[in-house]
Amino acid sequence: MNEHDRPTAAPATAGDRPVAIDRDTGMVRAVSRWQIVGLSINDVIGSGIYLLPAATAALLGPASLWAVLLAGMAVGLLVLCYAQAGSYYDEPGGSYLYARDAFGRFIGFEVGWMTWLTRVASAAALSNGLALAVSHFWPAATQGWGWGLVVVGSLAFLTLINVIGVRSAARTGVALVVAKLVPLLFFIVVGMFFVDWSRAVDMGAPLMGNLGEGALLLLFAYAGFENTPAAAGEFKDPRRDVPFALVTMIVLVTLIYVAVQVVAQGTLPNLGESTAPLADAAATFGGQGAALLLTVGAAISILGSNSNTMLFGPRYLYALSADGYGPAFLSRVHPRFRTPAAAVLVTATIALALALTGSFVQLALLSAVARLCTYIGTSASLLVLQDRFRDRPDALKLPGGKLIPLGALLLSLALIASAGLNNLVAAAVAVAVGAVIYQFRRKTR
Repeated sequence: MNEHDRPTAAPATAGDRPVAIDRDTGMVRAVSRWQIVGLSINDVIGSGIYLLPAATAALLGPASLWAVLLAGMAVGLLVLCYAQAGSYYDEPGGSYLYARDAFGRFIGFEVGWMTWLTRVASAAALSNGLALAVSHFWPAATQGWGWGLVVVGSLAFLTLINVIGVRSAARTGVALVVAKLVPLLFFIVVGMFFVDWSRAVDMGAPLMGNLGEGALLLLFAYAGFENTPAAAGEFKDPRRDVPFALVTMIVLVTLIYVAVQVVAQGTLPNLGESTAPLADAAATFGGQGAALLLTVGAAISILGSNSNTMLFGPRYLYALSADGYGPAFLSRVHPRFRTPAAAVLVTATIALALALTGSFVQLALLSAVARLCTYIGTSASLLVLQDRFRDRPDALKLPGGKLIPLGALLLSLALIASAGLNNLVAAAVAVAVGAVIYQFRRKTR
């Protein structure tokens, strides 16, 4: 059956509330438009915003504010690709589905495999990053039992939430995005009254020798949006709501990032030398209480991003297994909770093993090139899918036709070319492992 003709939902109840259950997957379609917007923001605004102002100032000098703005516009090309592709599908899988339908099963599998690896590595990295953030106000979290408690406890909590149900996972994600935005809005609104505008909007030239590294840093500060379509099978109206959520998200996130950069540059001298730029900047105009608020906000922000990782990551594994890649139990839906519980548990277990054996930086780098492979796969797929679905009246239409996906593809290729040799070798090994796994595909209906 063509995915666009499939029956999307059957009525059912959860307690005294009616819910829609997809007839093909058995999953509950419970996530609304504004919840998807919240989840999209939650996935992008993580640890990066708390490190971005100092890192960009150190790498790009006085041009860092304009680099943040331009990066948001450049990433907007990729976001629009995902928005248009998302308007074609209501199934879980995201990038995997797009590449599979555009280029066949093997390319689709490799994109899905690399996307899932990105999510696993990100979950592990964020768990370590959470321990680092917590250590600023609880020093025991730097090592030993305190570190283990944060890493294991946070992953166990998020796994439980995502096994119990997508409704609870979505609500947790939205609650965390509200909690993470409060400190940032305080920083922006109060900090604006103390900004030295001559320093905040400096128009100096960038440090040319660091452009490649700075571009990668900025890209990954905006990354995470690619996960939003992965759980489309549990969204109420994904073909309409995913594009709306993605476009809304990139506009809001870009505005927040630019405003944060303005306040940080305009209130903290020697910004590039700070290891906790938002907390240090907040201390200059709000004292130690404001610094503590931003430090706690960093921990909540990381936890929120990992909440999304544990929501969306298992959906890639579910989609791959449903197509015959991996054990069949990974594509089963829990009869009570209506979630891919086995895929959630397997993803969490592997992420925990990586978190306990690797550092935040190592694991973050592991996910970097894999994520770029996903971007390349989706932007290239859209060049094909636009022709296939050009007559769909309800699909999102991008201005310029193929110009936006072509620009996104060239951007992704340029960024992957600037990655280090070690990262490229690691990605090549992951692709080779995926090629082996592909040979053992199960027969499916």
